[in-house]
This record gives sequence, structure tokens and C-alpha cells, in this order.
Amino acid sequence: MMSGNKTLVTEFILLGLTHSHKEEIILFWTFLIFYLITLGGNLVIIVSTILFSCFNSPMYFFLCNLSIMDICFTSTTVPKMLMNFMVQVKTISFVGCIAQLYSFIALAGAECLLLTVMAYDRYVAICKPLHYTTIMNRRVCLLLMAMSWVFACLNSMVQTVFTFHLPFCGSNQVNHFFCDIPPILKLACADTHVNEIVLYSSGGSVIMGSFLFIMLSYIYIIIAIIKIRSVNGRLKAFSTCASHLSIVGLYFGPGSFTYLRPTSNYSLDRDRLLPVLYGIFVPMLNPIIYSLRNREIVGALRKMTGKL
Repeated sequence: MMSGNKTLVTEFILLGLTHSHKEEIILFWTFLIFYLITLGGNLVIIVSTILFSCFNSPMYFFLCNLSIMDICFTSTTVPKMLMNFMVQVKTISFVGCIAQLYSFIALAGAECLLLTVMAYDRYVAICKPLHYTTIMNRRVCLLLMAMSWVFACLNSMVQTVFTFHLPFCGSNQVNHFFCDIPPILKLACADTHVNEIVLYSSGGSVIMGSFLFIMLSYIYIIIAIIKIRSVNGRLKAFSTCASHLSIVGLYFGPGSFTYLRPTSNYSLDRDRLLPVLYGIFVPMLNPIIYSLRNREIVGALRKMTGKL
């Protein structure tokens, strides 16, 4: 579509992770296996928490929701990426790009906030055990989940509107395997300083706010664990937090590195691999990490496999 001497972009071309067809075939099967493991592992968590009464606590309610988010999170990028590995022209419509970016940012933000809620749940369970059932009742859990989704969707709406409000009248080649903010901003034929400010203030408040709250929660948790006299009591208390801490480290590290830097420092060739870590690899690891460190989930898996 022409506008004066400039061509208005109506679709984008996703350059993907490699230009080699042989490497694309290898990546196709690799990411297909990752995706199937993600779907299978998280579905097991969801089914287990629904079928077995021992999973009625708030911790498993949030874990179930985390698994639902992980399935949706990977599904925003992986199916399209797998399809693009098999075709020569890897296009995505302008509207499709908007939808993908909005969904990805919303689900990423929701997961940040849910991990924060899970840290608060562990804080109440360890620091205020006598009041745990009163504080973390069903209504509070539902309210915390709803707030996580609302804030995440509002943040994503702001990011998406500001990103696609820019004019795109030059190249339509996105040096990435999906529509993400930094590579999209690189294609805009206008000044993007305002967008960077919005990205740092809105996205940064979600990422850094969540991370700081999680760290504050664990400071209180560690203090409470140190006060526990028995060694077994300390180990049991810490084991309930170890899985969550592992996911927090894997998720927030690359996510912060991607979205909390100026786009001038963004390397299109190097940094497009980071979303593979927190957008594909971590959702696959979540059920594995929680299952391996949780006897109740292992027991539920044995019961389900025994009935098959």
C-alpha cells in the first residue's frame, strides 16, 4: 500500500532463528518436542489439581493457574514458529502481529504477577502459619488472580497501542521468530524515545515491582526459617520455596535483560534467543521442577499412571 513516496506496511516477515533450511528442520523437531512436553507436563499439573482433593490448598490453586498460563504463553509463539520452519515465506498479517504481541506481553506480565502472588502465599504460609487459612481464603485467592490478569492486560494494552501507533513505512522484515516490541520498534520510521519511556515505566513497573516484592517476601521467609529450631523443620520450609525460587531466577533474568534496556543496545541477532529461554524453555521446566520436588504431585502421577 502506497502513501506518497512511502510504502505502508500491511504485513510483516518473520526472519526466524536461522536462514538455513537444514537447521530449520532440526529446530522444528526440537521445538515440537519442547512444545509437546510443555503441553503434557502442564496438563498433568492441571488434571492432578482438579482430580485429587489433596491439592485444594491455595499453593496448588496458583500452580494450576501457572500451568494454564504456561500453555497459553507458549501457544502464542510456538505454533506459528513451527509453521514458519516449514514454509519459505514467513509472513504474519499486521493484525496478527498486533494480536501476537498483545497476547505475549499480557501472558508474560500475568506470569510475573502470579509468581509474585505465589511468593506472598509462601510468605503467609511460613511467617503466619496460624492465620494462613484465614488470610489465603478462596475469595482472596480469586481476587489476587483477577488482579494479576487485569494489571497484566492493561500493561499489555498500553505497550501494544504505543508500539503500533507508530508509522511503519519501510522494511517489514522482523529479525525475530515472533512479533516482539524491540525488533518492531527497530522498523518504525519515527522517533521511538516516547515508546522506550513507556516500555521502561509500564513494563519495568511490572517486572521490577514483581521482582522486588518477591525478594522482600523471601527476606522475611528466610528470617522466619532461621528462627525454626529443628533442622527438619527448616528443610521442609525451604523445600516449599525452592521450586518457586528456581522458576523466578530463570524467568526474571532474561525477561529483565530483554525489556529493561534501550533499544539502541538491543542486538537483533543475539537477543532474539532470550525469549526462547523464558518464553519456551521455562514453561517446559515449570511442571518438571515442581513435580520433582513435590511428593504429593509425584504420588498423584503414580495414581494416574496406575489407573491407565
